[in-house]
Amino acid sequence: MVEQTTSGVRALAQRYALLPLRVFLGVTFVYAGLDKLTDPHYLGGLADPVSFAATTQAVKGVSPIEPLLNLALKAPTGFALAVAIGELAVGLGILSGLFGRVAALGGALLNLSFFLTVSWQVSPYYLGNDLIYLMAWIPLILAGTPYLSLDGWLASRRRGAGPVAAQRSEAESGGSDAAEPRAIR
Repeated sequence: MVEQTTSGVRALAQRYALLPLRVFLGVTFVYAGLDKLTDPHYLGGLADPVSFAATTQAVKGVSPIEPLLNLALKAPTGFALAVAIGELAVGLGILSGLFGRVAALGGALLNLSFFLTVSWQVSPYYLGNDLIYLMAWIPLILAGTPYLSLDGWLASRRRGAGPVAAQRSEAESGGSDAAEPRAIR
């Protein structure tokens, strides 16, 4: 009995092991996106020292992706909005589990860009949080969001799972109710 309980708990833990990571990253990215969208300084121009434009200008000379930052500085408001809305979309996508792998890839790409810009000069490298976030997205890219998610729900609908499919399966296999015909629609 104890063995069955232990194996059941272990299976449950394995099944939902990525859920805390999903919730943490999702909440963090929703918060980060909303924080940027509601910060009056974020969309300020180069004159505002804490704006997206000023931060991008400050890091472009030391970043390995300087040409991309030059492109961002040609339309800083558009790029700033894209980052904030991207964070919000990634957070909502990973929390709801809708297109989980796509959301996780988006989160990884955002964190890669943050690592190559604002965290690039952090020394030693492991003190910069963007690299850690980038690595945190990898399990979700690989595994997706199959449990407690819209992806999982949609996959079960495509497979035909649910009470009607269970009734069909039982009736076709000659289950206990096979003698009683059921109306399946």
